[in-house]
Amino acid sequence: MAIEHKVRQVEALFDRLEIEISSFKSETHLHCNAGCGKCCSKPDIDASPLEFLPWAFHLFLNGKAEETVALLSNAATTNCLLYRPLSVLEHHKGSCSNYRYRGLICRLFGYAANTDKFGKLRLATCKIIKEEQNGNFNAAEEAIIKGKYVPVFTDYYMRLAQIDLRLGITLLPINEALKMAIEEVLHYYAYRPFPDGLGKIA
Repeated sequence: MAIEHKVRQVEALFDRLEIEISSFKSETHLHCNAGCGKCCSKPDIDASPLEFLPWAFHLFLNGKAEETVALLSNAATTNCLLYRPLSVLEHHKGSCSNYRYRGLICRLFGYAANTDKFGKLRLATCKIIKEEQNGNFNAAEEAIIKGKYVPVFTDYYMRLAQIDLRLGITLLPINEALKMAIEEVLHYYAYRPFPDGLGKIA
């Protein structure tokens, strides 16, 4: 399957998820605090290369793929390359530098559920939301138990893997996943015509 086609399929999956999460947020009134980047500042986030393929393709089309691979190869931290903290002293406050192309894990966390050992769906969200929005969080958990629809991590990762099994089931530290996504695009176009008749841009 052509890279461009995989990118379109991943983006279509993200569009579907965006609708579901928007509905869930509207009905439960759960929300992230403005400017909070605590979950993004964790150094042990795992992701699949496939969920960052649209981002990697975007970099490639804009001639920034190779320089970004170099940045990832020389990164002094395991924190996500895309996360921009407000300052060194306020590392837990910040934002994504490429929010439009954030990965599946970034989209799901906070507004999706995992299945616990008893087979029950449990909302996977941060301590800040659980504590500061306790009433809404508990109400959302109760609604889920009663059958309210919530996106589920495993369901979405299974749908992702159906687009490309190898890239979809490979879980790596996030910067390694970012790097592998770019390398997939670069390798694909090493001996193929560039998309839409574009000249050599990477």
